[in-house]
Amino acid sequence: MAIELNVAVVALLVLFSSAQSTVIDVVSNYGAKSDGSSDLSTPLLNAWKEACKSSSPTKIVIRKGTYRLSQATLEGPCKSHIEIYIQGTIKAPMNPSAFKDANWVVFSHVSDLTISGGGVFDGQGTAAWGKNECSKNKFCAALPINLRFNFVNNTLIQDITTKDSKQFNVNVLGCNNITFQRFTVSAPETSLNTDGIHIGRSDLVKILDTKIETGDDCVSLGDGSKNVYVERVTCGPGHGISVGSLGKWQGEEDVSGIFVKNCTLTNTQNGVRIKTWPASQPGKATDMHFENIIMNNVGFPVIIDQEYCPWNQCNLKAPSSVQLSKISFKNIRGTSATKEVIRLVCSKGYPCQGVELADIDLKFQGPDGPGVSECSNISPKLSGTLNPKPCTAKLTRIVGDA
Repeated sequence: MAIELNVAVVALLVLFSSAQSTVIDVVSNYGAKSDGSSDLSTPLLNAWKEACKSSSPTKIVIRKGTYRLSQATLEGPCKSHIEIYIQGTIKAPMNPSAFKDANWVVFSHVSDLTISGGGVFDGQGTAAWGKNECSKNKFCAALPINLRFNFVNNTLIQDITTKDSKQFNVNVLGCNNITFQRFTVSAPETSLNTDGIHIGRSDLVKILDTKIETGDDCVSLGDGSKNVYVERVTCGPGHGISVGSLGKWQGEEDVSGIFVKNCTLTNTQNGVRIKTWPASQPGKATDMHFENIIMNNVGFPVIIDQEYCPWNQCNLKAPSSVQLSKISFKNIRGTSATKEVIRLVCSKGYPCQGVELADIDLKFQGPDGPGVSECSNISPKLSGTLNPKPCTAKLTRIVGDA
């Protein structure tokens, strides 16, 4: 069954459509200029402060045009509902040194927010991607993220585009009931560490009817992700849809209730996957389901990797301590770009529990024969059509991305 906007978000939309809201135009009210060089920061922050103090619903309008925005943190709590209606293109400074931290546009401690209008957040990340050296010195941690949502509740982001972020396009942290609908992420395959939407320590997140093209995971789910619904998402290029990586840091929260359904992945490096570090901190990830997925020329379409070790930065001799359970891969079909179609590598210390594979039909047509599946420390429940047959070949290591 398709996941629709929940009652709270629908009520929010009805409120904005029916209530007499105050309109703040950043151009006419606060002197913003769409000349591509004047800084939008002060007009936007002043408009936000006015809206945040208002006891009635307020709509902030950013008209068509091109705006330059140095940085902006839009903080609450606010007294009433706010809609930011963006028609224009908002551009970040091109030079990464213009940023004092990893923030560009931040929404923090806000409830009952809508962001809409068809506008674009352009991170102008081309100049930054060549400086991304995560494998050597973690430089990427300092690069700004296009959109951050920190401790944001009851929020809808729809008909908005984020493009060419210098690091992650969107980061969702500590949020509750936040929905991305008809959202677009646009970045080339060569953009490094530019996850489309990254989620962590958040409950009830929906990504619906969304298109993501990027150079890393289209959707990545970090620790503490709960009740996440990814539906009708197209992904590619990119590295697929991933839970993890998990277990790297002490104090990570458990993951539960992940539902990825009715999605299409095309020309991605990976398909749907769950990844945890070996020699990891203890943790749990449970109730994760990937169903009705179309794969078009996807590398390694179905993956559980509890020996995830990018750039060989870990101890493969010690098993992962993250317990994976209640996982299903159902009705996954299409074509694989690699002979290794299904790879289920679970922890020898904490073997996967309650894994189900059903109706999987993934074809590999390379010169070295039909596709194979590989398994360790797992006894999955099998049903329906299974192509390739599960667990028929010797395991090999895959060195992946971060």
